[in-house]
Amino acid sequence: MSKTIVLYYSATGTTKQVAQTLAKQLGADLAEIHPVKPYTSTDLNWHDESTRATVEQKQEHDGRVPIKDDLPDLTPYDNVIIGHPIWWGIPPRLIAATIDKLDLNGKVLATFGTSGSSGYDRAQANIARTVQENDYQLDLQSGDVLNSPAKLNAWLDSISLK
Repeated sequence: MSKTIVLYYSATGTTKQVAQTLAKQLGADLAEIHPVKPYTSTDLNWHDESTRATVEQKQEHDGRVPIKDDLPDLTPYDNVIIGHPIWWGIPPRLIAATIDKLDLNGKVLATFGTSGSSGYDRAQANIARTVQENDYQLDLQSGDVLNSPAKLNAWLDSISLK
């Protein structure tokens, strides 16, 4: 029997709610990704060009945000789902740091984002590039923005987990 884990980062709780719903529907394990330095509401003010998140997101692709070394061992899992908010059209830089730290070879990787206004095309390209840079041999599924139960169910129907 295959095993699935849902990893997520959530700054405001929105992505956490979707990740919890997804894990429950799939009977999957759930784990949170933690930045070394948590984000404050001031850090996330996208109206201010000098805030932490704005500066981080405007880095070149290889910019990374340090994460805590508390990610689970993925050995028992066949499927890894990573959820994240979408900031400035792409995943927060700590998602690339997470993908860098995980051993995803031989896994099915599916990702999803949460956003009130962004689509997932740029986020998917960003994830695919990070996977390629790590030279992972895996099955990367198409991601989507999951901002409603209907979108979540449609996305689940569209991906192929082991």
